[in-house]
Amino acid sequence: MIDLEKLNKTRNRYRELEGLLADAMVIEDQPQYQKFAKEFSALSPLVEAFNNYDAVLAQMLELKKLLGEKQDKEFAALITAELAELETKKTALENDIEQLVNPRRVDSDSSVIIEIRAGTGGQEASLFAADLYRMYSRYAERQGWQNEVMNSHESEAGGFKEIVLSVSGKGAARHLKWESGVHRVQRVPTTEASGRIHTSAATVAVLEEPPDDVEIKIDPKDLKIDVYRSSGPGGQSVNTTDSAVRMTHAPTGIVVVCQDERSQLKNRAKAMRVLRARIKDKLDQENFEKTSQFRKTQVGTGDRSEKIRTYNFPDRRVTDHRIGFTTHQLNNVLDGDMTDLVQALLGEEEKKLQEQSQQ
Repeated sequence: MIDLEKLNKTRNRYRELEGLLADAMVIEDQPQYQKFAKEFSALSPLVEAFNNYDAVLAQMLELKKLLGEKQDKEFAALITAELAELETKKTALENDIEQLVNPRRVDSDSSVIIEIRAGTGGQEASLFAADLYRMYSRYAERQGWQNEVMNSHESEAGGFKEIVLSVSGKGAARHLKWESGVHRVQRVPTTEASGRIHTSAATVAVLEEPPDDVEIKIDPKDLKIDVYRSSGPGGQSVNTTDSAVRMTHAPTGIVVVCQDERSQLKNRAKAMRVLRARIKDKLDQENFEKTSQFRKTQVGTGDRSEKIRTYNFPDRRVTDHRIGFTTHQLNNVLDGDMTDLVQALLGEEEKKLQEQSQQ
């Protein structure tokens, strides 16, 4: 439910800023002018969406009045059809407004959970998944963020079939949110005697971990929790006690496995954190599908099956296909020096936001 009173106050502030930006005294005071201009620009998308929402409500009110009057069947059918279209538009605008009022906390200090899974390419893909894990963990260290492995499943080659880590720190969500998608690597595997270049892939999902004060409703009755002996590395204690946890959430079908800790309680706690993040992400994705306005700010399509980046070893090249960004510092990037890449993505996001505000 959108807060009309709050939105009206926002619109009144927007109109006030409009007047201030035209004031000669304010224009002469450039620091103050820039401050007002920045606030004005930030409010523009929300006020535009609210104005459109008001217009739709007014149109619906007029049509309902007409429908209440005596009309022939054909004209009444036309009014009913138009009302249905306006109702759809109204719902979409409500979603737009909700997203603009309560955007994803990409600038907050909340944690993100990064899930990396080996894709096509067999053992080589698992080694590439390990490379991506190292890249993100090293980038987190460079930024002064905390990172913690939540769960991992090693491959025979020493890579990862799957690894899940949590990254927390100021700006972590904003800097890492665009990593979701398919990452592709082109290189000669160590097992390739002929020197032929292979192409492998790994998928990455970045989930914002909801803070403790954000309620994610999980009914204990909806959870099936299985415990078993860990099959991964970690020492004798891990492999000889029922410490591993598999948590299944019946309503969504989400399954979370955690086995890295020696303590079953710690694995349960980690599994619950991942589950909350996945449920929140599912809800966000459903809202994303309904929200047209937010799509305009996307660097990519928002589809996690989208091929977003290629790491080419022969040319020492990393290319982000969504924004056409290329760097030949592949080794540095995989060592966690992602600054240029991340800044290019943030710059493209800012550009799209500016374009949106000018529409």
